[in-house]
Amino acid sequence: MRELLNDAAARAIRYLDGLDGRSVAPSPEAIAALKKLDSPLPDAPTDPSAVLALLDDFGSPATVATAGPRFFGYVIGGALPVTVAANWLAAAWDQPAFSYSASPVAAALEEIALRWLLDIFGLPPTCGGAFVTGATTANFCGLAAARHRVLKNAGWDVEAEGLFGAPPVTVVVGEEAHASLFKALGMVGFGRRRVVTVPVDGQGRLRPDVLPAFSGPTIVCVQAGNVNTGAFDPADEIIPRP
Repeated sequence: MRELLNDAAARAIRYLDGLDGRSVAPSPEAIAALKKLDSPLPDAPTDPSAVLALLDDFGSPATVATAGPRFFGYVIGGALPVTVAANWLAAAWDQPAFSYSASPVAAALEEIALRWLLDIFGLPPTCGGAFVTGATTANFCGLAAARHRVLKNAGWDVEAEGLFGAPPVTVVVGEEAHASLFKALGMVGFGRRRVVTVPVDGQGRLRPDVLPAFSGPTIVCVQAGNVNTGAFDPADEIIPRP
């Protein structure tokens, strides 16, 4: 075990050390060499050190150097040494982090991180939150929560009765809403096309001055960070004060 983990650490360190001297995109030769990974399902266990070497020899050259200093694509943060090390430790812990009883440390770390986020964003300490796997899941959870609230306000139990026969819900989006929002709209049952699209300004922010008047259950999707400009929709002007 020690030899294998030390080998993995050495390979990872060598990979990170080489980011400054390689191109951000993998070479055509490196991509073509990925065929070396495509082999039939083995009939017997493979030596772990051979698996690690195979992944490093043919996988590492075919990566996009997202952790390097010259990567500016998408919305991806570079891995810091401490995050890589912490990820190794978390993998060694092998925690099923779905509940406090299954992993007290995972539950405690999640609660602490969420409390820090409330502090960063200046939100009341009574606010709640959760970590998800990415933008689509985040939008899905937000839309599911909004669907529950607006239909409950309309006297409909969507979890028990579903959407068949439910009061119609109007969904409002900006012209530059992220693609993951529309994926989530399809998953949560609202549909990707059944939306009201509102014009945006030069920074991609939804314009509150052109919001139409709505009646009945309505969900307005406010975007916190346009993917092209980083601009936030003016939530203070869009969200009514209680």
